[in-house]
This record gives sequence, structure tokens and C-alpha cells, in this order.
Amino acid sequence: MASVHESLYFNPMMTNGVVHANVFGIKDWVTPYKMALLVLLSELGRAGSQLDQLERRRLNRLLLPLLRAGSVHIRLKLIAEGELKDMEQFFDDLSDSFSGTEPEVHKTSVIGLFLRHMILAYNKLSFSQVYKLYTALQQYFLNDEKKCGIDENDMELTNTEELDGKMEKEELDVPLREEEISCSGPLSQKQAEYFLSQQASLLKNDETKALTPGSLQKELNNLLKFNPDFAEAHYLSYLNSLRVHDVFSSTHSLLHYFDRLILTGAESKSNGDEGYGRSLRYAALNLAALHCRFGHYQQAELALQEAIRIAQESNDHVCLQHCLSWLHISEQKIFDSCVLLEHSVNKSLHFGLPYLASLGIQSLVQQRAFAGKAANKLMDALKDSDLLHWKHSLSELIDISIAQKTAIWRLYGRSTMALQQAQTLLSMNSLEAVNVGVQQNNTEAFAVVLCHLAELHAEQGYFAAASEILKHLKERFPPNSQHAQLWMLFDQKIQFERAMNDGRYHIADSLVAGITALNSIEGMYRKAIVLKAQNQMLEAHKLLQKLLIHCQEIKNTEIVISVLLSVAELYWRSSCHTIALPVLLQALAFSREHSLQYLASETVLNLAFSQLILGVPEQVLNILHMAIEPGLAHGAVLDKGCAMFLVAKCQVASTASYTQQKKAEALESAILNLNEAKTYLAKVDCKEQLRDVLYFQARLFHTLGKTQERNKCAMLFRQLHQELPAHGVPLINAFK
Repeated sequence: MASVHESLYFNPMMTNGVVHANVFGIKDWVTPYKMALLVLLSELGRAGSQLDQLERRRLNRLLLPLLRAGSVHIRLKLIAEGELKDMEQFFDDLSDSFSGTEPEVHKTSVIGLFLRHMILAYNKLSFSQVYKLYTALQQYFLNDEKKCGIDENDMELTNTEELDGKMEKEELDVPLREEEISCSGPLSQKQAEYFLSQQASLLKNDETKALTPGSLQKELNNLLKFNPDFAEAHYLSYLNSLRVHDVFSSTHSLLHYFDRLILTGAESKSNGDEGYGRSLRYAALNLAALHCRFGHYQQAELALQEAIRIAQESNDHVCLQHCLSWLHISEQKIFDSCVLLEHSVNKSLHFGLPYLASLGIQSLVQQRAFAGKAANKLMDALKDSDLLHWKHSLSELIDISIAQKTAIWRLYGRSTMALQQAQTLLSMNSLEAVNVGVQQNNTEAFAVVLCHLAELHAEQGYFAAASEILKHLKERFPPNSQHAQLWMLFDQKIQFERAMNDGRYHIADSLVAGITALNSIEGMYRKAIVLKAQNQMLEAHKLLQKLLIHCQEIKNTEIVISVLLSVAELYWRSSCHTIALPVLLQALAFSREHSLQYLASETVLNLAFSQLILGVPEQVLNILHMAIEPGLAHGAVLDKGCAMFLVAKCQVASTASYTQQKKAEALESAILNLNEAKTYLAKVDCKEQLRDVLYFQARLFHTLGKTQERNKCAMLFRQLHQELPAHGVPLINAFK
């Protein structure tokens, strides 16, 4: 059996690692190979008694193809006289020989190992190397047809050293850096497809783990250099350009993607003419989506009209529903498109498109929230969409739904509910893993929730916690990522509020430019706030009026109410208290119409302050008891401190007709409220308001004859007053 064992491991098709032409069985077999095979058969015949019938049958099935090499010669001829796809089909057929309950070749056998090694070597070839292999095979076959006998050394398809030299010349010099997965040279077809799918998945779910925009574009250019018609590479280039908001490059890559898709016939091969039309209409649809993303709504509408026309001609209801959804997005900037959106949701449900239907419901909820619909009705609608998400395992839309609930509760002024929803999303651990073990935790929904969480902590005076959240956001969404603008805006807003509270108006003014670059409306509003704090009343009033007109045109009710409250404060500082009342009543009407409870509560507090100035403190206390509860439950720490300060002012103002004992009790109660106000204001380091509280508290201690407490408050007031000079407005004429 020793000779049998040696013969089984003798491989006449490989000599020094080089594939010979004999593997394909061209012309006559080489005599040494014949002799080796005959020796093998002879030895097996002697040892046949030691092999059972099943093993003998399997061995015969393996040896039979070797004896019929003519079929290999025919296959080689078909490959050489055919196309490149015939050679690809040959290697695909080799892979199929390992499948089935009784495979033709076992993976662990000698022939199986050889075939697997050959398939692996082929898959590692780049585009250009595959083509060179095919042309070399063609040239060899043609030369062999002309010659009757060829020396074995001349029958090699390729010289190893020569091929290695060519590969070295073709290898690309790609710079590598840590934590990046980049290709170090030419890739095979399957390697390229894996690379593209991996990077596309990372761009969607975890952009920080994908290649940087510059490195990824360099890799894509290298792939397209070897295969310019690789449509998927153009599409990934389109996604990569969207990361950096490059309008020209993204449009260019998207058009190239559909051009290559149509020219290569990837769709039409399977679907005939229908595939060609499908590519055209979805090309127009994607172009419309691209224009919508960059705010080019007129161009988007033209592209949508083209997509709708082609989809109607082909009776493609799915494409029409996609067009209808994007038509809503493009036209909502012009008019109220709720009717169009409702029609889109109904049609999507009719045609069994849960993803589109759920997105439509979420968009409808967002519009209804801005229109002032009740929160319970909106949450019921989101509950219906959540049923679709869980039924169809739409994990991405589950994240979006929770983030939307967080934003809606924030809009309505229910910070406790918003905090609960944010924690719900952050603590979810049932999300499905995507490629390479990435979890869907770096999406836009998580960025929105973390930004709201940072702002909620900052409003409660936990600036260290807010800084940690923002630091985490910066690590998770680097400045060059597509969702980085979200945390950049919140970071600038938090810094602005801290600077204003601390009385550093020059620092707050320097932050306005950064906020304006990220959000022009927020920037204009905060510029007016700085001008008002610097006593530039005329300039602040002009800017607020301009902003008010603009926000009324675009129906930004939240900013409209905030602007009206700032205008009313300008009238207070100008001693025009009666003019401020109709402005505040208008703000209150807007707040209640749009169910903005927190802004309504803040407006009522401002109305109470106006009535206090006009000399009716008794009515003010009745109003405060109804309006202060939402502020204390869901409001920011600064607003809580100002509200308690206002309650103390009203208590003191209402003691004019009290007896001496009752007056003393009222003043003691006012001092307690001032202590609570100081606690709130100290959390956010609001020095200006804290100085006013200390001054007022010192006056009360003086009235009660408490000299030691009065002197302590006076000393603290003097320290703050030296650090933060007065702006010339009487202390009683400022609510916040």
C-alpha cells in the first residue's frame, strides 16, 4: 500500500507551483502522466481486496473524468472561442461540484483540495488580471491549434516570475492608517463587491468605522480605474459625496451609476425592456431625492415629473408611491401637503409597502405637531406606525419613531417625557446586528436623542454631564460626518446660554456667527438677545421685527412666540408696559392654539409680571398659582428661579394693606421663595438674576430688622455688582 499512498499524493498537474496545459487535457497526455496513472491502477487492483465496495465505487468515480480528458478539451475550446463570461461560468461550475448530499468531489480529497486552491487563486485575481488570464488562454489555445507538438516547458499559461512582475507594477500605492479597512492592491470581483457592501453598510449604520471621505474616494477611483463600468462603485461614490455635501460630485456619480447600469444591461438581462425602463424611472427618482436633500426643490419637481411619467407608462405602482412621498417633501415648503401625504399613506398600505406607509405616518405626525394638534392624538398615530415597525422588523424606523417622540415632547414642553423617551432609545439592546458586527447606534436618530439629552442636562444646570454627552457625540459623529451639524448647533447654543447667564455678552456675541452658519433663524434670534442685553434697544427691535415677519411666513410658531416675548421685554425696558400687554396676549393665543404648554406657561408668567408693574399684585398671585406648576415640573432651572423670584415680588407687593404681623409672615414666606430662587439660579451660574435676588432679599431682611442676614446678602450683592455692572434698568422692571 505504500505505492498506492504515494500515488494518491502525486499531482502531475502541478510542477513547481505552475499550472500546465495538461490539466485541460489538450492533445495527447504526457507519457509520464500515463505511466503514473497505470501504476496507480495496477496498485489499486492488487489492494482491491482491502477496499470495500463503497470506497471502490467512489474511487472509480474520481478516476473516470481523468480518463475522459476529451471533454475538458471541448470545454477549453468553448472558453477560448467564446467570451469572458464562459471562463467565469467554468469556475462557477467547479464550485458547484462540492454541493449536494453526495458531491462529485469531496472538499478534503486531493482533487478537492486542488480545485479549491485553484478557485481561491482565481478569485484573488484583479479585474485586469482576469482579463489577462483569459487572453493568455485564448492565445495559448490558438497557438496549440497551429502546432502539433509543443515542449512541456512551453505549454505553461504564464511564467510565474513574469506574472509576479506585472502584478507588482499594477499594485496601487494605497496609504493605510489605523482603524481603516482599505485594500492594499487590485481586488477581485468578489473582493470588490465585499468591500463596497461593507463600506455602504458602515456609511449607513456606523460612519466612524468607515473609511474617511478622502480615503474611500481614492479606493473607489482605483476600482474604477480597472473597471470603469462597475456601477456599484459609482453609487458608493455618490453616497460618499453626500457625506461632505458635495453637490457636483454626488450628482456626477449618481448619473454615472445609472448610465453604467443601463449600458451594462444589468437590469435588462433579467427583465428585458422592462428592466431598461425601470432603471430610467428610478434614476429620475433618485435624482429628485438628491435635489430635495440639497434644497433644490424646483429641480426636484422636474425630476419627479419625469419619474412619474415613466412610472405611469409602465404601470409601476411602487415607483409611483415613492414619487408621491418625495412630492410631498418637495411641495411642503410651498403649501400644506397633508392631504397629499394622507393619500400616500393609504396607497402605500394598499400596495403592501409598510416602510413607505410608516415614513408617511411619521411625516404626517411631524406636520400635525407643528400645526398644534393634541399630543395624545399624535402619540396614537405613532403607536399605529410602531405596530408596523415591529410586525415587519423595521428596526431603523423604530429608532426614528422614538427620536420623534422625544422631539415632540420637547416641543410641547414636557421635558420629563422627553427624557424618558431618550433613555428608552439609548437603553435598547434588541437591535439586530448588521455587517461586521456593527449595531445601529450611529444613525441620525441616536444623534438627535443625544443632542436633546445634552440640552436637557444643560437646562437643569448639569453642565459637566452635558459636556460628557457632547464629547461622546463628537467621538461618535466626527466633524466630517453627515450628522455632525446636529451636535455642533446644540453645542453652540449651550455655550451661548452659559455666556449669557454669566454676563459675558462679548463671548455670547462671538458665538452668534457659528450658530448662524448652522441655523440662520436661531442665529438671528440670539443676535437680538445679545443686542437687548447690551441695551441696544433700537437695533434689537429692528432685528426682532424682521425675524418675526420671516418666521410668520415660514410658519415657525415656536420662534414666533419667543420673538414676541423678547419684544414685550423691550417694551418693559422702555417703560411701555401697556404696549407689551397686547404682544403678550398674541403670544399666549399662539401658544394655546398650537398646544405649546411650556411656552404658554412662560407667557402667562410674563403677563403676571406686566400686571405686577401695573399695580394689581393680588390678581397676579392667583394667576401664578395656575401657571407656575408646569414650569416647575418641566421647565429649565433658570425659568424656575425667575418664576420663584416673581412669586416673591408679588408677595411683597401685596402686603401693602396687611397688618404688621401678617406682613411679617408674608415677608418671611417671600424670603423662603427667594432662597429657592437663589438655589435654582446658582445652578446655572446666572449672575445677573442672582444679583437682583440678593438685592431684593437684603431689602427684606432690612425691613424685618435682621441686620446680620442683611449684611451677608449686601456683601454678596456687592461682589456680584463689581463683577457684573448694572445695565441701567431698574431691578423691578425685569422678569428674566
